[in-house]
Amino acid sequence: MPTERKAHPMDGLKERLRQILRAIPPGSSIYYIDYPVYNNGGDLLIMKGAEAFFRDNGIRVKARYSVLDFPDRLSIPGDHIIVLQGGGNFGDLYPAHQRLREKIVAEYPFHRIVVLPQTIFYRDEGQFDRSARVFGKHRDVHLFVRDPSSYAMAAKKFDRCSLYLSPDMAHQLWPIRPAASPGKELLCFYRTDIERTGEQGLLETNAQGDYLDWGSLYNKVERKSITMIGKMMARGGGALPLQAIWGRYSDYLVEKAVKRFSVYRQVQTSRLHGHILSCLMDKPNGLLDNSYGKNSSYYHTWTSGIPTARLEAMP
Repeated sequence: MPTERKAHPMDGLKERLRQILRAIPPGSSIYYIDYPVYNNGGDLLIMKGAEAFFRDNGIRVKARYSVLDFPDRLSIPGDHIIVLQGGGNFGDLYPAHQRLREKIVAEYPFHRIVVLPQTIFYRDEGQFDRSARVFGKHRDVHLFVRDPSSYAMAAKKFDRCSLYLSPDMAHQLWPIRPAASPGKELLCFYRTDIERTGEQGLLETNAQGDYLDWGSLYNKVERKSITMIGKMMARGGGALPLQAIWGRYSDYLVEKAVKRFSVYRQVQTSRLHGHILSCLMDKPNGLLDNSYGKNSSYYHTWTSGIPTARLEAMP
């Protein structure tokens, strides 16, 4: 008799995503809004996970729009569900995405709206209250969040929404097979943006290994290509099939990240999706926290049971 494969903790996280089918039933027709057209590979992994989830469950994507090309007025059939990209931009750190999210909620009061798993963070309580007023006027918003803190905040402020605690959409990509055998020891995949911590800076002075972030993973030509596609989308694109072009190019960008991670035996990262990608590849990895606790909260909620993952103690 063949031996059954022992369930991996990542199998359970992928299975947990199936609760989204309570809000987006199999076979639904959807408009997918706010997918990323920029060089954050973590958000690209989320997008690829979402698209895989749609395919795996017979969910028909009738139209796609990014923050760059969503029109001022758009007629959406009443039986279509509006699905908003997941990630970590729900709040006031990334206002363009929050403005689009609130525009959708305000202008489509009779559609079901589903926000895929997000982390919520506001620096300004007044902005949080303003968002809550917008969401409070809609009666069919389904909000998925990635950690208990976001859930508690949403339960307090968004009391008319249907709330769910869920892992990140990138888990739908499990498993990702490495593209090569590792020949190097350590990849230090560190944030270089507003979520970087001072403690990370102390580690950077001592850590051994190769340093990368999403911005430096992609070369100058690739970054220019991403910017060019985004600008063309914002202008309307003319006759070019920009969504299809971006779909193929973003596949290439994700594959490049997988190839780069593959050559290292272990990863140390302050990028949540550096951690999640490592887990998808079953690669040993240490996770550092970001500036507002998103990473440690995610680890304690979802990935602490993965044998190859650990949360780093900060100096």
